[in-house]
Amino acid sequence: MSIKSKIITVVLILLISTIVLFRKGIILDYVGIHLENPFVKEIQVPALYAEVDRNHNDIPDPLDIVYAARKEVKERTKYESNYYDGGYPPDGEGVCTDVIWRGLMGANILLKDLIDKDIANNLELYPRVDGIPDPNIDFRRVPNQYVYFERFAESLTTELKAGDVENLQQWQPGDIIVFLDGYHHVGIVSDKRAKDGTPYFIHNNPPFAAEVKLSSFKTPIAGHYRWKY
Repeated sequence: MSIKSKIITVVLILLISTIVLFRKGIILDYVGIHLENPFVKEIQVPALYAEVDRNHNDIPDPLDIVYAARKEVKERTKYESNYYDGGYPPDGEGVCTDVIWRGLMGANILLKDLIDKDIANNLELYPRVDGIPDPNIDFRRVPNQYVYFERFAESLTTELKAGDVENLQQWQPGDIIVFLDGYHHVGIVSDKRAKDGTPYFIHNNPPFAAEVKLSSFKTPIAGHYRWKY
């Protein structure tokens, strides 16, 4: 093998290793290839999500939320940050906060209406609104969703421990995760788990919506919420 061929081989090996290992395979997760470490013991975590079915479709509401959010992944919803008259972006585009209201809409929960109403009644609690409510955008801002969930959703642990069943069973499908520390981002906990028991996370970050391992994120979790079904 020539020196040039050896160099190309080494570069390819390094490139493949980077893709596979970087942040627990987040690059591959983005394209729908979910690899697991074969040497990690598989952890079974009880499914403890609410069984309530308020829209009577024979699917528990938390799973309705997950399935609606996952449509963003299947359709590769493009990350596109714009301002829209009426508030709602068109199908096929959106940002991280759009995964949340679209997911909740799967359980007939209209987050925009709820946030707009609370902002109108409690303007001082929403610093991101800057004292001037704008229903065309307010419900799509991460800090505003954070304030709303802090006020009205069940607040849960923000500590994620791989392999710890007691901790992991607190992370259930349909839960909402908020990041704020240097990175404003939100997403929904999936019904899919990695072998170590940590959940996958449905979100929209450039270039498009994806389902990735929650443990891939190094940013501290600011809030972990569950809708009060």
